Amino acid sequence: MKFAILSRNRECYSTRRLVQAAESRGHEAVVLDTLKFAISCDKASPELYYKNEALAHVDGVIPRIGASITFYGTSVVRQFEQMDVFCANSATGIANARDKLRATQILSRYDIGIPPTEFVRDKDDVLPAIERVGGAPVIIKLLEGTQGVGVILAESAKVAQAIIETLHSTKQNVLVQKFVNESRGRDIRAFVIGDRVVAAMRRVATGDEFRSNVHRGGKPEPTQLDPLYEETAVRAAQIIGLRIAGVDMLETKCGPSVMEVNSSPGLEGIEAATLRDVAGAIVDYVADNVKYPELDIRQRLTVSRGYGVVEVYVGEQTGMAGRTLEDSGLRERDIVVLSLHREGKVIPNPRGNRELHLGDRLLCFGKYANMKDLLPEEVQLQRRRKLQPRPDGGSTPPPSHR
Repeated sequence: MKFAILSRNRECYSTRRLVQAAESRGHEAVVLDTLKFAISCDKASPELYYKNEALAHVDGVIPRIGASITFYGTSVVRQFEQMDVFCANSATGIANARDKLRATQILSRYDIGIPPTEFVRDKDDVLPAIERVGGAPVIIKLLEGTQGVGVILAESAKVAQAIIETLHSTKQNVLVQKFVNESRGRDIRAFVIGDRVVAAMRRVATGDEFRSNVHRGGKPEPTQLDPLYEETAVRAAQIIGLRIAGVDMLETKCGPSVMEVNSSPGLEGIEAATLRDVAGAIVDYVADNVKYPELDIRQRLTVSRGYGVVEVYVGEQTGMAGRTLEDSGLRERDIVVLSLHREGKVIPNPRGNRELHLGDRLLCFGKYANMKDLLPEEVQLQRRRKLQPRPDGGSTPPPSHR
């Protein structure tokens, strides 16, 4: 296979290791400068040019998009996606991860630990925001900082207020986050590929430094993650939309707290600390997906009129609790269960003899008309509101998926 590694520096450790890992497995790897691409769009013909020549065929892409070129880099990745070339990370996932506020907003919807975070612009909102995260000391973060740059520890509310107002005066957007004292100067980096953690390390700051990033002098050491930390790292990466990610977590009294999800995590620190062939695991993952590409079921299954993918909750009103899938009556209603979600665990393609419990969530494909009464009451109400007649006599159709 032929892989393209998008990188502006072919000599950096991560890029070199990816090339070595690909070639050692019999693949061809080319390093392409992301800013040397030209994007060409025409009817049914998305194309890429590299250094003014039509790009030769590649089987897969491993993006290494730096923070300074996020917009153009994600545009190039998106073009590869339109050309049906498998990309190790999607343009959407990279964009989600790169914006700290966006990533935090996305994660906040789910039952996953994150530090209490505030985002404000008006100076009168600064002190109340600091109080809402638990008071000083607080962490102040620039939205697009990397490698610990743009992360400030403010020991008092007045100092925090002065720093935030100064940054606002220079047109900078900042986050205010709770400072987790029990995790001062240390965090965990879990390297996620697909649906598993392939390596993990604990980073410990040196001296009085509160940031544990390796680029700030933090000392990495291998660690064996607790299953809860592994599950949290994988879920965080998937929620953000990344297949390959470095998930940074704090060890708090309440369990893992996701601090950041990185779309282009460095390989040097994690490979040196764990002695794992992380670059090889990335190449193997890309090769497997080129051979057996994933399908977006939401797009592929909703092409039939009146059919789509919906998440059904097993509540008392459904009458399904205590019955098996086979006896639930779903199949007779032209509804197929794709997966069952129970207490944080996912059971794909569940068997017909599996008993359903109250609180189970079923990812189903079927006819909307037969599934609407299985949705929670608040979802039914929301959909009825969306179907209210419009002034032009039409109505708003239900969404194709949730």
